[in-house]
Amino acid sequence: MKKNRKLIIGMVTGVLLLSACGNTSDDASSTAAEENQSQNQQSATNEDSVNADSTENASDNTGTTTESPDKEESESSEQVEADTESKKETSSENPASLKEEYLEKLNQATKELEEKKNHLEDDSTYALKNMEGERFEVLDGLLNEIYGVLEKQLPADEMEALRKEQREWIEYRDKTAKKASLKYEGGTMEQLEYVAVENDLTEKRCYELVKNYMK
Repeated sequence: MKKNRKLIIGMVTGVLLLSACGNTSDDASSTAAEENQSQNQQSATNEDSVNADSTENASDNTGTTTESPDKEESESSEQVEADTESKKETSSENPASLKEEYLEKLNQATKELEEKKNHLEDDSTYALKNMEGERFEVLDGLLNEIYGVLEKQLPADEMEALRKEQREWIEYRDKTAKKASLKYEGGTMEQLEYVAVENDLTEKRCYELVKNYMK
């Protein structure tokens, strides 16, 4: 009876030991699997992080390479526009431009008048008088226009001196034209010569006023 009891106790103890060993082995296997899984996840996380960093770096590099020319082109375009505006402002504020404008105006007017004079339908006194009459209207008009510009540009003391000079010039012009016409006194050419000389002197005076006084 005692022997049977000992045998039963021994069997139970063996079963318990085997069960304990099995559980320990399972726990160890489970722990090892969990550790492996954790390491794999960590490795995958690290790889994702590296890939993300690489992608960001590539994106930054690509962005720099692509955007830089556009930025430089934009800055260059803005600089060109600024320079153009600056030149326009300088040109509009530069007094010399007004002088150049009137010199060009005089050149164009005298050129057109000369061409008309050289291409008259006939060389009769009547045609020549009409031509000189047209010259007078154009040149006298330009003289008055130039004089008006100078009244706005010149200081009061300079303008007063110019008025005196202009009155003296008018007297000189009329006397010179009269003297030239006397060689045709009493003839059909007398009045024509007077106006022609008067026009020549007026044209010359226009250029003098622009070159010497206009700013």
